[in-house]
Amino acid sequence: MTEKPTVRISYEDKGQKGRFVACINGIEGEGELAISKVSGVLVIADHTFVPDAMRGTGAASALVEALIADARAKAYRIVPLCPFVRAQSLKHPEWADVIQH
Repeated sequence: MTEKPTVRISYEDKGQKGRFVACINGIEGEGELAISKVSGVLVIADHTFVPDAMRGTGAASALVEALIADARAKAYRIVPLCPFVRAQSLKHPEWADVIQH
């Protein structure tokens, strides 16, 4: 079984918008999970994108996990408008503390 590459996640704050960024050594491009800040306690997960070269690496899941961890650390809830984030949230009932359906 091939080991998945290490996905590095960073966050870029752009005022009312923000994005989590995924990078993998040796793979060109970056994945992103874009968010909109509705208030200090509510964020919308707008969309998730990873380039074809990152598919199957776990980058998209790592982006969502970073969003969940950030929501818990900063005490906000997430509206999963993005279909990928919504699908992941339905697979993880333990995220109910930060997901607002």
